[in-house]
Amino acid sequence: MLILISDAFAPDLPKILSSYGKVTDDMGKLPEATVVLVRSKTKVTKEYIDSAPNLKLVIRGGVGLDNIDLNYAAENGITVHNTAAASSIAVTELAFTLMITLPNHVIKADSTMHAGQWAKKELKRTELYNKILGIIGLGMIGSELAKRATAFGMNVIAYDPFVESSVVATMKPDLKGVLNNSDYVSLHLPLTDETTGLINAEMLKEFKDGAYLINTGRGKTIIEEDVVEALKSGKLAGFGNDVWYSDPPENTPLIDAPNMLMLPHLGASTKENLLRIGDIIESIIRDFVSTD
Repeated sequence: MLILISDAFAPDLPKILSSYGKVTDDMGKLPEATVVLVRSKTKVTKEYIDSAPNLKLVIRGGVGLDNIDLNYAAENGITVHNTAAASSIAVTELAFTLMITLPNHVIKADSTMHAGQWAKKELKRTELYNKILGIIGLGMIGSELAKRATAFGMNVIAYDPFVESSVVATMKPDLKGVLNNSDYVSLHLPLTDETTGLINAEMLKEFKDGAYLINTGRGKTIIEEDVVEALKSGKLAGFGNDVWYSDPPENTPLIDAPNMLMLPHLGASTKENLLRIGDIIESIIRDFVSTD
């Protein structure tokens, strides 16, 4: 059995998986591969699958599966797994980092100090304490974020059409019920037909004036141009973004937007998370081999 590692994983993963078959990162070996490991960079399209006649198992190191043609994979008898449980802590901590950094003007404070300026009077902070956090998508990551927000004394509300009740957040029956009331809105959505472009000009009107938006879910759940206009008008006080239309982004209008904090898709990029991903991948392959 050939295991193809198509994207970046923990450096010791090839050695760990070598007991299950030959391991390679040579993309020229795709036609021979039985198992392919991908993250967000590799797109497992129809053409990709057609180039891999021996492929039986695709494992996505991470949460989202929008880079994999799930229907065509199923038609070709290919099983697809992700490692959703591994990334929850890493992405949660990054989302919370953005929530802390924006209202405390950490980047501006640091850059002005390096420039020899003393901007104490210009940089006015606000606290997270007693603010309302609205979480859109209360899965594993959203739930972990809710726990941390509660520890900071925030009030947490959430909307998720697949979650009726929660011990970590007060559920709202619709999206507007969250947006109308939240000082911070954090997006934790998969990319589907329903969520693509969800945060657009009309939906931004439902936000509280001066709210902060955080996105560590999927880039295309927002309309970038509409978010830029909301930042320019002050409708949004700030936007922290880790996810993009493409990695890296091409010609994004967010580059020049005010009160914008941009990260290069770092959500799952912790040492600990890569180790957890490796453990889950080994478990999936072990089960695959035992039932093959």
